Amino acid sequence: MKRRRRALLGGSFDPVHCGHLLVAERLRALEDLDEILFVPARQSPHKQRAAVPARHRLAMLQLALRGNPAFRTSDIELRRRGPSYTIDTVRAFAARWGGRPTLLLGADALLDLHAWREAAALLREARVVVYARPGSEAAARRARDLHVTYHRDLLSPVASRDVRRLARAGESLRYLVPEPVRRYIEAHGLYGWRPRSRS
Repeated sequence: MKRRRRALLGGSFDPVHCGHLLVAERLRALEDLDEILFVPARQSPHKQRAAVPARHRLAMLQLALRGNPAFRTSDIELRRRGPSYTIDTVRAFAARWGGRPTLLLGADALLDLHAWREAAALLREARVVVYARPGSEAAARRARDLHVTYHRDLLSPVASRDVRRLARAGESLRYLVPEPVRRYIEAHGLYGWRPRSRS
């Protein structure tokens, strides 16, 4: 029986947006993946605390991925105490799946990889696939040095910080996030969202 080709895609997903989904779908096709598991971090060791609680970020992810059988979520990092370390997640799924998991990383994460816990072990224990982010030429060189797969054509025009900024300003989030996620943000008033006064 053919082993399923699966990959891990971690991040804060604060909030998940259409760029995340577009990149993941392209990587699924390019890497011939059967499944991508989105893994929201409880607390990234390299970022400020998430803007909204984990339960909201997970709920928005589940809404965004509904209808795509190749996309699933895992709350493995949300159930752990303290910061979320990727090496722990990779090892957990290596034991669960058998073999070496594929780990999908943005180019910005690759440039910071030297500061990650057990970075050398991570490169040994996972097959790392990197996707381009704006201004990521240095990452392309780093990927060559580390002998990891690098996809240049996957730039996303959307960033979570832009979604948060627009929400705070009461601007439309339509087409930046999936429609169920937009409705969820507005219904819960996340990221300081309030409808702009049109008067």
